[in-house]
Amino acid sequence: MIAENKLETTGIITKEYVHTVIKKRRRDIHKGDCGKVLIIAGSKGMAGTAVLCGLAAYRSGSGLVRIAIDEELFPIIQIGLPEATCVSRNALSGQLSQYDAIAMGPGMGDDQKNEEIIRSVLAEFSGPLVLDADSLNIVAQRKLAEAVRHSSAEIILTPHEAEAARLLEIPLAELKKRKRNDIAKTISEKFCAVSVLKGADTVVAMKSGKTYINSTGNAGMATGGSGDVLTGVIAGFSGQGISVSDAAVAAVFVHGLAGDLGSSQFSQHGLMAGDIADLIGPAIKTIVGK
Repeated sequence: MIAENKLETTGIITKEYVHTVIKKRRRDIHKGDCGKVLIIAGSKGMAGTAVLCGLAAYRSGSGLVRIAIDEELFPIIQIGLPEATCVSRNALSGQLSQYDAIAMGPGMGDDQKNEEIIRSVLAEFSGPLVLDADSLNIVAQRKLAEAVRHSSAEIILTPHEAEAARLLEIPLAELKKRKRNDIAKTISEKFCAVSVLKGADTVVAMKSGKTYINSTGNAGMATGGSGDVLTGVIAGFSGQGISVSDAAVAAVFVHGLAGDLGSSQFSQHGLMAGDIADLIGPAIKTIVGK
């Protein structure tokens, strides 16, 4: 569980706190100790989302990353991220218990087949589960809130404001009138999950009702794929045995810090999601050392 008393006075996520979550590795550690993560992402024309998400999970320290995608897209993944293995999205049922964490949604599409996959994962998986992008839209459109609430998985929802409005079934214009802390908290309460409301000053809301505001990041991160990278970082951390609450808090900080390092190197205008993913390692290094 997150040591919430460490953040209670300010509600601001700090480097000092994140250092209590992410620590140096044991010398005798092996890849099996570092988490096996499943990424259910990507589709025709959107395979890059799976590459970015998987890359971020690896850069966050995952030992093994497997990407579930249509078989015709395997070559794109194998070229874009040769460290990852691939599995057909049609071959997941009954196989989920082998994974330490799952991330689902970036670029996966919103057709009926994917609704069935989401329902299956919610019913079968009991570990950390990050729901992002298209999986959030499917949850909202197909009225799957009850399935999310009653899932045995430890769920983290990562909406941007438009997705948050869909999840809460209110117009975006109305949502924008509300305080971001309140939005994140309402989502957490509705779905009985940790919620991460992305954007400037990303907010993480716990099931306890407490909310925390990130202190890293910049306007250069307003670029396609940035959210896919964050999803991979959260999955990577939670797959290493970090609680979902701690993983969400640490991930938004590290993701934002990687963006800050990237903006210094490439400028805010020139920053791309791939740069953020590549700089996850240096961001972690500034927190824990080598």
